[in-house]
Formats: sequence, structure tokens, C-alpha cells
Amino acid sequence: MVIDVSELFSNKKARKEIDLDLEKAKFCYDNEFIQFSKPVKMHLTLKSNDDDIDLTGSIDTELLLACSRCLETFSYLIHIELNERLSKTLKSEDEDIIFIEDDRLDLNEIVENNIISILPIKRLCNKDCKGLCHQCGINLNHNTCNCVIDDIDPRLAKLKNLFSTD
Repeated sequence: MVIDVSELFSNKKARKEIDLDLEKAKFCYDNEFIQFSKPVKMHLTLKSNDDDIDLTGSIDTELLLACSRCLETFSYLIHIELNERLSKTLKSEDEDIIFIEDDRLDLNEIVENNIISILPIKRLCNKDCKGLCHQCGINLNHNTCNCVIDDIDPRLAKLKNLFSTD
């Protein structure tokens, strides 16, 4: 969704409040599709600040993510507090400013970038997830298997023979 912010750049005392539910299906990040299970609820306040615009507000939604250990899909609640600065002019690279072209603000881009920044590196359905069996691939959270787990680093396999009593 794109919002016209030209009135905020032209009027130095302007302020705009936006409440909306943004319907998104999914987006791709790091070769994985991030799916939404609920609409993205946004409450935004845009306020003119000299030559820039201050954007504050919040994003609330729920994502469907794949567990890093067992590959099961699970729900992940998102609540993000926004505090962004928008500008029509490019400034130094050190500043965290969103560049606005043609007085149009793309909310999809803001939502996706903020969600990406808070996604956990290791996505787990629960902290005690047992994952998949390395031998047969069964989900160890639901079933058990009779596979013999012999996790020995092949580079250190000779050391195992050194300490055997056979």
C-alpha cells in the first residue's frame, strides 16, 4: 500500500494519523517464504519535522514460520514499535533515514523491513523442540525411533579406537 505524503512535506505543521489493516499473504526473505496468518494491523502517526517526516506507531500481526529443527509450521506473534525518519533528500550514509521518492511512502516495504529485523535467527516451534532423527527423518516431538545415534565427527573417529578396550 502506498500513501501520498506530499502535504506533510509542504506544510511544516502537518500531522497525519493512519489506522489500517493491511492484507498480506507472504513475502520472500533469505530463500524462505514468510506467511501471514492474520492481517497486519498498523497504527501510524506521520508528523512533519523541518525537511523530514517522523513516522511513529506500531505493527501487530501473526506469522507462520517453519521450525529450524523439526520443519513444522508454527505461529509467531509480532508487535513492533516504529520510529522512523523519512526524507526527500539523500543525506549521509550513517543516518537511518528512509528515502521518499515522488512523495509516496510504500508501507509494504516498511512492514517487511521491520519484520525481517526482528525475526529470530533460529526459529523454534518451542524451546524444547527435539527436531528430526538424523537417520530416519522422523519427527522426534511426535514419535520415537530405534535408530542408533552415533554422532562422531569423522575427523576424530580414529580417537574412538584409541580408547576402546576390545
